[in-house]
Amino acid sequence: MATGEMHRTPIREDVTDAEARAWGWIRRSGTWLTARQKVAVAAEVRQAQACALCAERKAALSPYTVAGAHGAASDLPAVMVEVAHRIATDSGRVTRAWYESVLEQGMLEGEYVEILGLVATTIALDTFSRGYGRPLAALPEAQPGQPSRYRPAGAKHQLAWVPTLEPGDLTPDDPDIYAGYHPPYNIQKALSLVPEAMQAFFDLDETFYLQEQEILDFAHEYRALTHDQMELIAARLSALNRCYY
Repeated sequence: MATGEMHRTPIREDVTDAEARAWGWIRRSGTWLTARQKVAVAAEVRQAQACALCAERKAALSPYTVAGAHGAASDLPAVMVEVAHRIATDSGRVTRAWYESVLEQGMLEGEYVEILGLVATTIALDTFSRGYGRPLAALPEAQPGQPSRYRPAGAKHQLAWVPTLEPGDLTPDDPDIYAGYHPPYNIQKALSLVPEAMQAFFDLDETFYLQEQEILDFAHEYRALTHDQMELIAARLSALNRCYY
């Protein structure tokens, strides 16, 4: 090994496969967004890190006291840019009033949930690349196609600001999004209005972290880190990100 060369543990094959599936989901037309819009949301997630307005709001006592325009990387509607940037940079201070304000600007509930899933997935992909010390993946080329605009018939307002699905709300027309979750947690239900987004994010999440059945199996360790070590890191990051789950 050359002097100064970083030694990297090889990436597991299941991780590279999951990354490919995630980028494949991003480049395809979605439920409410076109493929071009989905790729643009991923671009905005990256752009948000250098956005002057986002930085000023992040430093402010309240982000809602700072007006201005985002330094956008795409021609997405301003409300979509606002949602992508705000969730990517300051999700801990998102309020219900802010969420309702973006709906008043014409955003659909399904569009909001799909963007949320895209932001979470892109951040997970990019954070892994940064942690591993490799360049960020090039954004994929959008594929042709139109959004399905499928809204689960049983979705309704329950605990969350957005409509969600309980297991009993699923109909035969819905994908079995809760297969393997007994019972599903609120973090799975959060994206359930857009089943594709929920499945895409948790496919990646469970590969990076642990499969559902492995999380509570304390008799076995499935990673180089133990359950205790992973939960310590997760708790610290949750506190830094103001995640109260």
